[in-house]
Amino acid sequence: MATYAIGDVQGCYEPLTRLIQHIRFDPSVDRLWFVGDLVNRGPDSLSVLRYIKNLRDRAVVVLGNHDLFLLSVAEGIVTLRSEDTLLSVLTAPDREELLRWLRQQRLFYREGSFAMVHAGLLPQWSIHEAEQLAHEVEISLQSPAYRDTLRASYPSKHLQWSSNLTGPTRLATIIKVLTRLRACSSDGRMESSYNGPPERIPTGYFPWFRIPGRRHEETTIVCGHWAALGLHCEEHLLAIDSGCVWGRQLTAVRLEDQKIFQVDCQSIEGGGD
Repeated sequence: MATYAIGDVQGCYEPLTRLIQHIRFDPSVDRLWFVGDLVNRGPDSLSVLRYIKNLRDRAVVVLGNHDLFLLSVAEGIVTLRSEDTLLSVLTAPDREELLRWLRQQRLFYREGSFAMVHAGLLPQWSIHEAEQLAHEVEISLQSPAYRDTLRASYPSKHLQWSSNLTGPTRLATIIKVLTRLRACSSDGRMESSYNGPPERIPTGYFPWFRIPGRRHEETTIVCGHWAALGLHCEEHLLAIDSGCVWGRQLTAVRLEDQKIFQVDCQSIEGGGD
């Protein structure tokens, strides 16, 4: 029995199938963890969603910003951009079933010494607090009020975390942390637009996992979202967005021994974020 964490797929179904073959995934005994951004920018988001959904309890999924973008487009909250590749999902006969399944997925998952999130955690959040905050959002996304939460998430640049926040703004800010965070200040103020390499982060900000004294630093965080960071593994961190949609690799990590498995990908015009 093995557990494999897989980086941002972003609609790249063909590389995903090759990676599944490469790790010799056996759904009768193995499990797959997906760090989010299942869809968008790649050519076949529909097949990716159908495949992962059909894995049932053999897959654990946390939502990424592109997955939430899909839900928001479907509700008319935002519109598709030229680089988006979601029409196959939005026009599929099983569209509603897939979107309903997506809304049931987590934003944070903890098991043993590992915790999985799409982007990152603020330095002042403990693992228990992150789990509780993510659960607030998960309950909302599964409720009839989910549109209010999605609507509050756009635009997200002005959102900054405070424990005093309430309502949809609170939930949208939690979403921003869990699905968009790359850099923040030592006191947890998020840099909202940077997506380049860590060495070029604006002055006063740092990679979220470089802040000293983080309240979660004893737990191994499995995450994606930061293609410019690339595959980056260190003590208590497995960052596995290796830029498949940018023509680099799709990565899996076997959690039991942290062995890396990769397949090469073909560049998609427009790339990911």
